[in-house]
This record gives sequence, C-alpha cells and structure tokens, in this order.
Amino acid sequence: MDAPPVVDILRQAVPTTSFESSGATDMPTIYVKREDLLEVCRALRDHRDLQFSFLVEVTAVDLLPAAPRFEVVYHLVCLGEAYARGGAAAPVRRLRVKVRVGDEDPQVPSVTGVWPGANWPEREVFDLFGITFEDHPDLRRILTADDWEGYPLRKDYPVQVRKDTASWSPLQLSVEEFERNMRADRDQAKRRAQGDDAGPAGRD
Repeated sequence: MDAPPVVDILRQAVPTTSFESSGATDMPTIYVKREDLLEVCRALRDHRDLQFSFLVEVTAVDLLPAAPRFEVVYHLVCLGEAYARGGAAAPVRRLRVKVRVGDEDPQVPSVTGVWPGANWPEREVFDLFGITFEDHPDLRRILTADDWEGYPLRKDYPVQVRKDTASWSPLQLSVEEFERNMRADRDQAKRRAQGDDAGPAGRD
C-alpha cells in the first residue's frame, strides 16, 4: 500500500483534518498538522485497515534557514499477522509521518499515550533539538548532562564547544581499581553459585 491509499483511509477515519503526501521513494510519507497529530496517530494504530502498531523511531530535522524550521518524523510499521486488531490482519507495510514545527513555538503533542515506546526517543529529540513534547510523562535530557546549554543537533549550534565536566566520579578507573572490582564480582558470583550470597560485595 502506498501513501495515497493510506491518506484515503485517514480522510475517512479523520474527516476533520487534511493530509499531504510526500514524494519520498524509500517508504510512503505523509505530512500531518500538529494539532491533528494525536487523532491521526490513534487512527493509524486502531483502524482495521491500517494497524500501525509499532513505532520504530521518533526523530527530527533542522531545516534552517527554511520556515517552518523543524520537522518531527515518526517511522511506523504494520506487523501484519504478527499483530492484528479485531481478528483480521492488515498487510505488512511501513509509513513515515512528518509534522512541521516552527522555530518560534517548537512543540508537538507527545505520542506516548498512543505508543509508550515513544518515551525515550521524544526525550532524545528534546535533548538534541530543543523541541518540546506536550504532556510527556518525564521530559528531561537523556544524552547530555542536566546542566548542558543549547541543543547540539541544531544547525546554529557552535561546532566547537568547551565545557568543564560536571561529573562527581572519576571518568576512568585505574588498573588497581579495575582489578579490585573484578575480584569482587568474581567472589560474589561464586557465593551466588554456592547459594550462600550474603549480599553485594563491597567496592572501594
């Protein structure tokens, strides 16, 4: 199934919104308005002829200096016989959904209520692009430090950044510390195998 049939089904399932097909060659791609995203995603997941039950990825693109500046991108898969709603399986296929987001208001609704697996990918997009996901259950940085300034995957982010580490622990173990930890792990594994593990081995 290519993009136009998917759009035709969505137009019947969500008649209050509009869709735009893209000329992508690797998989069918559609654009959805930000305010209609959640309703469309529920239809993509629940409609018996679509059944896009698997969210593969959430990512984004910075198109600076274009306006709107950002696109949030969702990759979906229908698993066919491996997952069927209502008894009948929809055909196996992929779909890319895009949402245009302006620089002045970089936010979209979180789709974690539709696909819980969106949790960490949305946090990655927030961390690296500065795009906010409304109603996300735990929206905070996930790849950079909590006190990091700026968003590294934006095109206007400085290429060279100097930043002192905020880590509270050594970034590298000495040979002696490594060997001591390995011995403690081996001792603990032996105790577990003998069934008399009294608790985790202490480390210096």
